[in-house]
Amino acid sequence: MPKPYQGHTPRKRFGQNFLIDEQIISQIATAVNPQKTDTVVEIGPGLGAITEELVAHCDNVSLVELDRDLAAKLQARFTPEQAQVYTEDALKFDFTRISKADHQMRIVGNLPYNISTPLLLRLFNFNRHIKDMFFMLQKELVDRITAPHNCKQFGRLSVISQYHCDTEYLFTVPPEAFNPPPKVQSAIIKLTPKPLSSLPPIEPEHFSLVVSKAFNQRRKTLRNSLKGILDDQQIANANVDPKLRAENLSVDDFVRLSKQYDPAQASNTDPASKD
Repeated sequence: MPKPYQGHTPRKRFGQNFLIDEQIISQIATAVNPQKTDTVVEIGPGLGAITEELVAHCDNVSLVELDRDLAAKLQARFTPEQAQVYTEDALKFDFTRISKADHQMRIVGNLPYNISTPLLLRLFNFNRHIKDMFFMLQKELVDRITAPHNCKQFGRLSVISQYHCDTEYLFTVPPEAFNPPPKVQSAIIKLTPKPLSSLPPIEPEHFSLVVSKAFNQRRKTLRNSLKGILDDQQIANANVDPKLRAENLSVDDFVRLSKQYDPAQASNTDPASKD
């Protein structure tokens, strides 16, 4: 069992690893560079290490913390004027409750590794309300999100993330920066939502299906991995070579492929979910 830290025993079921390295905390604060009038939301603030930096520079900070014990500690540590605490699950939280018409949100978080992917995918639904996002994630996940095509790390999450956002790998965080130390390295990523007007239009379910099917059997050529939802002619109509593999395609290639998908003609519409 993990040892108590600042009066709280980290809970494995919540994936709690508390950031304790002051230099890393300072680096994150510098990267975020919160301004007085920003609307900042921190997901999983834990014991408030990063929160302390945020409230020192910003007047509009909201904290979303699922652990009731930690939420109580945060409410005791920060006044309502410094930070509004929501004791809720970020996977179900309606972030439009915090967004303001004249200010897009800036989101920060040391995300539990077990919810990172579903939370990111959910946050993309709120992109028009978000200016940028800074997350501590497992390094392997950051490598996948930021990977260019034509490399083995490039996968489903890469395509979907890069469709919605500009992605930037900021820096690596070693295990010893946490209490308790995780078994893997972490990294900080910056995600900047692209303006909706700049995104090529897609049918989200079709796009997700095509990307998922392509990467579910990533060693196969598109001719085989997309069998049942797109034929060779449809793939060629998207200006894509059916002999290529999923990792060889750009995000724009996947956008064009998804536009060729017709549910009425497809024989297999069972979406895969592997990255």
